[in-house]
Amino acid sequence: MATSATIEKIRNIGISAHIDSGKTTLSERILFYTGKIHEIHEVRGKDGVGAVMDSMDLEREKGITIQSAATYAIWGDYNINLIDTPGHVDFTIEVERALRVLDGAILVLCSVSGVQSQSITVDRQMKRYKVPRIAFINKMDRAGANYDRVALQLKEKLGHHAVRLQYPIGAEDRFQGLIDLLSMKAYYFDGENGEKIREEAIPADMKDEAELRRAEMIEGIANVDDTLGEAFLMDPDSITEKQLREAVRRATIALKMTPVMCGSAYKNKGVQLLLDAVCSYLPSPKEATNEALDQKNNEAKVILESDPEKPFVGLAFKLEDGRYGQLTYMRIYQGRVTKGDFIINQVNQKKVKVPRIVRMHSSQMNDVNEATAGDIVALFGIECASGDTFTDGSVNYTMTSMFVPDAVISLAVEPKDRAKSTNFSKALNRFNKEDPTFRVSRDEESGQTIIRGMGELHLEIYIERMKREYDCEVKAGKPQVAYRETISQKGEFAYTHKKQTGGSGQFARVCGYVEPLPSDAVQQYEFVDDIVGGSIPREFIPACDKGFAEAVKKGSLIGFPVVGLRVVINDGAFHAVDSSENAFKTAAIMGFREGYSAAKPIILEPVMKVEVSAPEEFQGSVVGQLNQRRGTILNTETAEGYLTAVAEVPLNTMFGYSTDLRSATQGKGEFTMEFARYSQVPKNEAEALMATYKEKQAAEQAARK
Repeated sequence: MATSATIEKIRNIGISAHIDSGKTTLSERILFYTGKIHEIHEVRGKDGVGAVMDSMDLEREKGITIQSAATYAIWGDYNINLIDTPGHVDFTIEVERALRVLDGAILVLCSVSGVQSQSITVDRQMKRYKVPRIAFINKMDRAGANYDRVALQLKEKLGHHAVRLQYPIGAEDRFQGLIDLLSMKAYYFDGENGEKIREEAIPADMKDEAELRRAEMIEGIANVDDTLGEAFLMDPDSITEKQLREAVRRATIALKMTPVMCGSAYKNKGVQLLLDAVCSYLPSPKEATNEALDQKNNEAKVILESDPEKPFVGLAFKLEDGRYGQLTYMRIYQGRVTKGDFIINQVNQKKVKVPRIVRMHSSQMNDVNEATAGDIVALFGIECASGDTFTDGSVNYTMTSMFVPDAVISLAVEPKDRAKSTNFSKALNRFNKEDPTFRVSRDEESGQTIIRGMGELHLEIYIERMKREYDCEVKAGKPQVAYRETISQKGEFAYTHKKQTGGSGQFARVCGYVEPLPSDAVQQYEFVDDIVGGSIPREFIPACDKGFAEAVKKGSLIGFPVVGLRVVINDGAFHAVDSSENAFKTAAIMGFREGYSAAKPIILEPVMKVEVSAPEEFQGSVVGQLNQRRGTILNTETAEGYLTAVAEVPLNTMFGYSTDLRSATQGKGEFTMEFARYSQVPKNEAEALMATYKEKQAAEQAARK
């Protein structure tokens, strides 16, 4: 049973990459070679079964991974907990939360396309959580495969110290096997599914090249590992394979180097050697540094030890609504949890009982009685949100949560059939809870339900899931871009709020100014209290802050949130009887509006980084289409007959682009996009948006009358 492995023999790894690099195909081979499955099915196979890790019907139909799937496997005496993550940028939170709880990762790259836009995003996420990784250059059997070019891109585009540990024997349709530069042996993969590994001497015609590459590899490792560096200076020829392997492990775990390996998951070549490397070079839970914040000691950082005997600390990183209620995926960082134990949610201090613990194999569950430090398991019957920390109550620690990107697109939705309203709200509640990047709100003015997400595909998938899983067809409005408003200069205000009705009146005066924040500021709204001499009593300052914070939720140009500004109050007046918190809050709201209109407000729109790849004969139409959509071309390059164009394009112009691209490239073009930044809307666009907003307001006022 998988639980019997000692903690040194546990590996928690993720497989991440750009869409279509072969992550799920690689996961399928890993499961086959480790004996978890007994036959291989392809992602878009003709048998229609689909890969084990793509357990959702939608994933099998579209041939993409939508949800990260967890499984575990045994390789030799190592227990590998594996998470296969989506490649599509719309499901980036799945990668984010998987990397948050993993100790190591395999970064899969396509040998033809190399480092693509999503590879850069995934790599940035790995760096954020300091995850050591092995790069696996996949699809070596494809036309245009180039191992060396992709290894070089790792250095140039991602800034890795990439060291090649292998050398392919042939490439494209002549790809036969691999030379391991550490052991200086050639490996071939025979049998129907590459399960028989044949070890031979290096072919005579490749011997010299292999020697050269080995020397290059040793130098690459010696540059980042002091121990090997010393041995290299003393006598490079006496370095042993054991010394090399130990040095690769040290440098990889210290994030000083990225070992590069290659193969073809689809053609069953090189996967077993990759598994060996995962066990040899990636850290065990004990070697990964995990920090918690001690709530009893002013959020001081505490290093968690992967020790089963220490107090229990676990992080709920993903939720799913299973057949038997909520399934909570949890990484155990310290201590142990047993069936029947009581654990405490550190967010709301609720005590809950653990009724059932399972190990996940994609959508299948295997019951276990306990889980210890280093394990990734799923618990049933525990109410919590994604990112909550659990302890046994003896410590008051919380883990830092994961980074959640902002939504960039919204849709107004409603059920087609009013009778299905209950199902509709059930579905929205569940998805909102499971996915932190999927947000649901209600527009009070129009009474519409608004869903927000990372892109068109993201929201499309959820609408489709409502129909399938909740039998609720949904009507969706036109996608709405998440515009923002901001100011372009300083604007002053001096507002007096006076109201006299029978009895005590209301009086408050606030003076100050609004000014733009620097472009690299972390906060989007900042409040500064510069009051001296008590012109506004201290107890009314928080009410002013509340008023300003409420005012920035809705700008006066097009009704979108105002970002990137600082509000400073430096004077004011009060009345001993008539001043109140409410009066100052109202004065702040009205004062803000005064200062805002004086500060030359502008409208901002989300600009997306778009990467398009298509055969190079379509270069003219691809670039032309991007220009038409107000795109700025950042760079274009052609390799192996394929064009890759990278551009920044306003999100508002990207709707319907996939259809246009397909028709312009005979269905051969594909693109990915991710949020880049906010930038100012051109004048004519801004005027059109403001006119539409005024019409909407006028219509709403008329309706009220």
